[in-house]
Amino acid sequence: MLAEGKIYCKYLRMHLLSGMEYKGWWLMLIQVLTVVISDPIATVLLFSRFGNIGEWTVAHIILVYSLAVASFGLAESVCRGFDYFPWHLLRSGDFDRLLLRPRSLFVQVAASRFHLHRLVRPFTGICAAGWALGQLDVPLTPGRLGILAMALAGGCLMYCGVFVLTSGLAFFTIKGLDWIFLLTNASYQITRCPEPYLPRMLKSVFSFVLPMLFISFYPAATVCGWDYPRWLGFLSLPSGAAFLGVSLLVWRIGVRHYKSTGS
Repeated sequence: MLAEGKIYCKYLRMHLLSGMEYKGWWLMLIQVLTVVISDPIATVLLFSRFGNIGEWTVAHIILVYSLAVASFGLAESVCRGFDYFPWHLLRSGDFDRLLLRPRSLFVQVAASRFHLHRLVRPFTGICAAGWALGQLDVPLTPGRLGILAMALAGGCLMYCGVFVLTSGLAFFTIKGLDWIFLLTNASYQITRCPEPYLPRMLKSVFSFVLPMLFISFYPAATVCGWDYPRWLGFLSLPSGAAFLGVSLLVWRIGVRHYKSTGS
């Protein structure tokens, strides 16, 4: 395990250094920062125009939304290779070369891509969560910080599972899995709607199919003391790990049925 971790870090270091050779690399940071900030700003402007939704203020929404966005950004950063896998490794036949190497396929695929500008998303998400907690007058005790850390870790595992699931399904189809974006970029947009106002079907889907509410809403409810069972806030890490485990099972089935491109 330690050796695989060293290899993973070496991969990321190479990607980082090669990316910084491009003189305009910092422009990508500004571009992503602009896109990431525009979403919460739009939410703030919406609430300033139409007011609160019952007892739900803009700070409540930003807190839940920022936890989901930060988790997605972490997964994008550490597991970016799986997002590119169907197009840049599987179709091109480059996956054959990875199979010949006596190292973990998961590590090789996960570290095959790394973009520095993707770190902007988790950074801004964590900053937005801090701002929302300040607006809600919630003190950051060690216990609350632990719950938030588990939420980010569980969310990162969940979104890594989404990328791995996409790659596992790609072994059985040559079509683009555009619907998978419902589980990535579109999924964290659901957190901008207060949980009590979500339709029952959506609430079930984003609890028991993709555990979005368990890695964003329920940890926020536990930290802030909202009227929900406190134990739900501690399920973020196990629910994210369970989703990743199922995704890894699909990935292994796909690898077992893979046939070389012959190129």
